[in-house]
Amino acid sequence: MNFKRIILKLSGESLANSNGFGINSENCHKVANMIKSLFDAKIQIGLVIGAGNFWRGRTGTQISRVKSDKMGILATAMNALAFSDILNNIGIKTLIQSSVEIQGIVPAFSADDTINALEDEKIVIFSCGIGSPFFSTDTIAALRAAEINAEVILKATTVDGVYSSDPKTDKNAVKYDKIAFDEVLNKNLNVMDMTAISLCKEAKIPILVFKFEEISKITSENQIGTYIF
Repeated sequence: MNFKRIILKLSGESLANSNGFGINSENCHKVANMIKSLFDAKIQIGLVIGAGNFWRGRTGTQISRVKSDKMGILATAMNALAFSDILNNIGIKTLIQSSVEIQGIVPAFSADDTINALEDEKIVIFSCGIGSPFFSTDTIAALRAAEINAEVILKATTVDGVYSSDPKTDKNAVKYDKIAFDEVLNKNLNVMDMTAISLCKEAKIPILVFKFEEISKITSENQIGTYIF
């Protein structure tokens, strides 16, 4: 697969300790070195990291959806700051952009600054979602992909693609090699949130859903994951 500019969507849990919480330096370095395989192939990378290693919804709490989502927004900035340093440690320069400027910590998003940084061989990390509750980090991945003219969104997961049902609970689940946006929407497949899928469909930005451990195969001719178009 020959891509020049991509958005890579990672879960916060990919950076976490074995209990799924916090930031584990060893895991972060493992993830960073796997991403480096794309960087070394001269692919321009915009990175979106979820917040699940710090905060996941409001289950079991008395916190409102609005406040809970705002806590998640802040958690993505924490992940961006941490992972930026990890990438710097292995020789990759970074720029953090945020939908919500946090003065003295992370600057506000600018498409021009992002494109200039990508062309200057930096990885750009997008934090703070779209800056509003009720929208996931999937949505910001789709939005930023459209704004910076990314060719594809790479969504790294713990499974090797998109299935007709949850393969962890349904032994008869069927894996799709390719699937159209309309089919994903009509079947309500659990790929990304529906807002993100609709935005990608409108902007004609394909999505590749794959198992993160196979990231080095992105630059090969081998078919991996599920291609949504």
